[in-house]
Amino acid sequence: MTDIVITEFMDEAAVASLSARYAVHHDPELFGKPDELARLVADIPALIVRNQTQVRGALLAGAKNLTVIGRLGVGLDNIDMEACAGRGIKVFPATGANSLSVVEYVIGTAMTLLRGAYFANAAMLAGEFPKTKLIGREIAGKRMGLVGFGAIARDAAAHARLLGMSIAAYDPYVPAGDPVWSNVERLELDALLATSDVISLHLPLTSETKGLIGSASFARMKPDAILINASRGGVMDEAALVEALKSGRLAGAALDVFEEEPLRGGAKLFAGTPNLILTPHIAGNTVESNGRVSGLVAERVIAALEGRT
Repeated sequence: MTDIVITEFMDEAAVASLSARYAVHHDPELFGKPDELARLVADIPALIVRNQTQVRGALLAGAKNLTVIGRLGVGLDNIDMEACAGRGIKVFPATGANSLSVVEYVIGTAMTLLRGAYFANAAMLAGEFPKTKLIGREIAGKRMGLVGFGAIARDAAAHARLLGMSIAAYDPYVPAGDPVWSNVERLELDALLATSDVISLHLPLTSETKGLIGSASFARMKPDAILINASRGGVMDEAALVEALKSGRLAGAALDVFEEEPLRGGAKLFAGTPNLILTPHIAGNTVESNGRVSGLVAERVIAALEGRT
């Protein structure tokens, strides 16, 4: 009988540590096999997922013996937390374990977009040498505006500051007197959008944040600003972003998250959009972070199954 089902990729060492104590079924593609997944979770006490597995509705209701869910990441919008709480199911995200990977993605992508020299392959291969067209900008001296000021955003601020950036942030849930605002300008959203050179979104997807960044937001941004979203796709209007880029109202953007993942039919929206980087929800996934995330989740799931907290 299976004790733990893992529906997406997990570090092999962590899987081995789980397998040493319990019967484990690990299939990195199981999230895409709904019938098999429903059958496997029917009697198990533990489930480990990433963000592509929707733990809600019929799947969650059918997992009659489920007591613990390990989340290989930090976002919880793919898990029905209310239903889990009602049934006493413990949910353990890997809080903090992939923060550095996300921060490096934000900083590295910001530098790529500001510099602009890395979009020259087609021209170079065509025999052109567009040197004067590709004179970009330095990141030092720019203002980073963080929409949301939780743990990852604070780490991003610390790294950006070391590169000579000034920092502003918007987060109505962090009190004005909190020490985390030291060396950070606390702004309202409209002011932050209007004055920042690099805007990075760090928001959970909730009823309050859904569609928060839309046409009016892009209209407030500086035309030479860039935007990075490595938080959740639903917090931003993707069509409004495309329009802002195509019309020159925004200088560049990078999206790691999308309202629909994978893009499927939505991919047509982004076709032909200039200065846009698209990546497959991978900002928090590196070799190193996968080891940390997987190890932490494995430890917490084992502790829960053994009655430790």
